[in-house]
Amino acid sequence: MTACHALAAAADSLAGAGLDARRFLVALGRVGAGVRTGPLWFVDAARGGRNLIPGRGFRREFDDSTSGQARHFAGVVATATRLGIPLTRRLSVVVLRDPLDSSDGRLTESALEFVALIRDGRMPQADAAGWITSHVCAAGRQA
Repeated sequence: MTACHALAAAADSLAGAGLDARRFLVALGRVGAGVRTGPLWFVDAARGGRNLIPGRGFRREFDDSTSGQARHFAGVVATATRLGIPLTRRLSVVVLRDPLDSSDGRLTESALEFVALIRDGRMPQADAAGWITSHVCAAGRQA
């Protein structure tokens, strides 16, 4: 299983937990990037999280040749859920120096879209894993 598909599987598992949208997104940040759920979450986010799902398997436009893209996606989800999409985007570009046209910038934008869809209720949590698989993961081995 690729890291991207493992991230999708984590989202699928969380979708069955009966969490509200915010808690679902925060929990995905915890299992995918090690960003705590409590008041010290910002410490983990500022450190860049932890690579809990190392590996590859992301679409070419999101692949930065590292094994940390699941952490990146989940960390952006955790941060945007708490700080909002505009501020998270700004921090990504200015502080992390991930231009919007870079692989990390494009992955950030994808994570921000994911947050908006879940948060606004336009995508049910039950569809989150499929969305990650079809929008973020490279075609190929899933299991």
